[in-house]
Amino acid sequence: MAQVRSVSYSATKAGVGFGSALAIAISWSLHKSILWAIIHGFLSWFYVIYYALTR
Repeated sequence: MAQVRSVSYSATKAGVGFGSALAIAISWSLHKSILWAIIHGFLSWFYVIYYALTR
């Protein structure tokens, strides 16, 4: 059972990291602002989904 938790935790951590990186990349390409990139990095997947729905 401990291995399942470890794999689940690793997958979640990777998903959050990828979501943040994707949000930062999208934000930077649109706004060219470090402040917006940081804000969107914190929002991560919420911003990525918003961007996908509005574009």
